[in-house]
Amino acid sequence: MSITARTLVTETHWTTVGSPLGELLLTADQDGTLTSLSVPGQKGGRTVQDGWLHDPALFREAREQLAAYFAGELTQFRLRWRTDGTPFRQRVWDAIESLPYGATTTYGEIAARIGAPRAAVRAVGGAIGANPLLVLRPCHRIIGAGGSLTGYAGGLDRKVRLLTLEGALPPVGAAG
Repeated sequence: MSITARTLVTETHWTTVGSPLGELLLTADQDGTLTSLSVPGQKGGRTVQDGWLHDPALFREAREQLAAYFAGELTQFRLRWRTDGTPFRQRVWDAIESLPYGATTTYGEIAARIGAPRAAVRAVGGAIGANPLLVLRPCHRIIGAGGSLTGYAGGLDRKVRLLTLEGALPPVGAAG
């Protein structure tokens, strides 16, 4: 008896959304479950591929929630997303998703939350850097052990803007 493997073909839908960070590229599968959010020039970011379907209507809820977030009116996204990653990356990403709006934590604290040894901090950083859902999965809330603003695939200037928006950093030029 022979078993034939079926290849599950999923369509990729996409749109762009204007934001204070630049034009965001959102992708989703055919049922509207988000699969990525990239910013221009992002390290490891996605670009539109041949065969993808431009479908702005599919992203209506995402556009509305992103606009509310950037207006300071939304502190937690209520969107469906699915991302592929190793079990280790999924644990790191789950820990990031649990961080409240306006809070920060360190790479070492994320390692401790998922039960990884201190030596795994570099691997935690790699998982965070591979996050395909910038802004939505708030990897911008992860900072260096000494409070330094290190590592953000979208660029440190965007990390500063997001943390300032959330009140984790004082506004640029604010007296302190």
